[in-house]
Amino acid sequence: MTHTLHRYGDAESLRDDYVIFAIPAKGYSDANCTPALKRFLALALRHGPVNIGDASRGGAYRRRPVVSPLVHWFPHTRPDFQAVVDGLDGYTVAAAVFDRADKLESFLRDVKAADLGMCVNISAVTDAAQDVARRLGITRHSVEYSLPFRFGRTELLPDKRTLALYTMCGHGMVSPNMAQKMRDWVREGRRTPQQGAECLARFCSCGVYNIARAARLLEEGRSTR
Repeated sequence: MTHTLHRYGDAESLRDDYVIFAIPAKGYSDANCTPALKRFLALALRHGPVNIGDASRGGAYRRRPVVSPLVHWFPHTRPDFQAVVDGLDGYTVAAAVFDRADKLESFLRDVKAADLGMCVNISAVTDAAQDVARRLGITRHSVEYSLPFRFGRTELLPDKRTLALYTMCGHGMVSPNMAQKMRDWVREGRRTPQQGAECLARFCSCGVYNIARAARLLEEGRSTR
């Protein structure tokens, strides 16, 4: 089970969203797992991820330790990918996010060759993930699906574009109100789509927020509410 399973959108909306995890198994591969997890993230950096994460400490885009009202006038966020690798220590889940299937495939090829001894989980549109695995000679162990919103008072849900933006944080740390605010600010010219995406990513506590997809959704939403 993965919290990234519930990213909202159809196959076309998720065409640039590929998340891959390395997960030590407690009692089997968790002892002294830090070097293998660091190796996993270091390999990911060779293939141009849009984000990487350590579930215990966050991703490449992080909130500032000290925040003042000036943050609204100076919105620039500088990702620090190497800090995620260097800061990883002990049992955790490591993740990398890619915006293209070819990047995922080249990274997965390296992971297969490295034989890190941990579970690897790909979270993406099923057909796309399966195609990548098949080309690398990897047999899928299992598959898990997330069903759409069909029951309850679905009329109270935010609109589809806002849902797509805030469900990229499966832990619910990005609020729908914040996602809507960034949509408004991009539409008003107060933020670029990239700046809006980076702002939202800072709240994701494990680093699986897809900056590239968020920026695309914000760009596409300039002319819509």
